[in-house]
Amino acid sequence: MTSQSQGIQQLLQAEKRAKDKLEEAKKRKGKRLKQAKEEAVAETDQYRMQREKEFHLKQSKMMGSHSHLSDEVEEQTLEKIKELHKSYNKCMESVIKQLLSMVCDMKAEVHVNYRATN
Repeated sequence: MTSQSQGIQQLLQAEKRAKDKLEEAKKRKGKRLKQAKEEAVAETDQYRMQREKEFHLKQSKMMGSHSHLSDEVEEQTLEKIKELHKSYNKCMESVIKQLLSMVCDMKAEVHVNYRATN
């Protein structure tokens, strides 16, 4: 009987060692999965930061070019306004004289379409 109980003891010990190894393997697997998840999160965060940086660079280039264009348009507008004021001041007096002469110096003439009804 002692040999049988010894055999049973050996089987129980072997079963316990197998169970311990299995639990240890599960722990290692869980640890490795957790590590892989952390690595994946870190990699995606790094990729996201890189893409955001590229986006902000492109956005600042576009906004810079927009502000440059708006400055250029503003400058052209002011230049055109100055030209118009110069032209106005230059021609104003002659235009007023011409208008006054047309209004004040009227010639009494018969219209070409007027028919004498006699």
